[in-house]
Amino acid sequence: MLKIEVILGENDVMAISEGLKKIGIGGLTVSKVRGRGKKPGPEIHASKGSEIFVPQFNDKYRLEAIISDTKEDEVIGIIKENGRVGKIFVSQILRAVDIDTGDEGDSTI
Repeated sequence: MLKIEVILGENDVMAISEGLKKIGIGGLTVSKVRGRGKKPGPEIHASKGSEIFVPQFNDKYRLEAIISDTKEDEVIGIIKENGRVGKIFVSQILRAVDIDTGDEGDSTI
């Protein structure tokens, strides 16, 4: 099992979610977070346009999904196809347990 974590600079969440549904990825966690990347964020004009403010942190979206090893390339392809700006992180999941049923392994996802 793998954990796919995606940090998006723009709101491409719905397009990615719909693409993942088509290949049978049902579970997806989405969070709105704040952070900064390599590039500075857009300037904000305050006080009727007379002041320019560059925020330290910008709004971003984080998507998390647990997938089977066999779907890794397909999931990454969908994210790259539907996302415009961001990063994809892939990490190994050692164990997964369903609290309700007690199932373990791939049956939990």
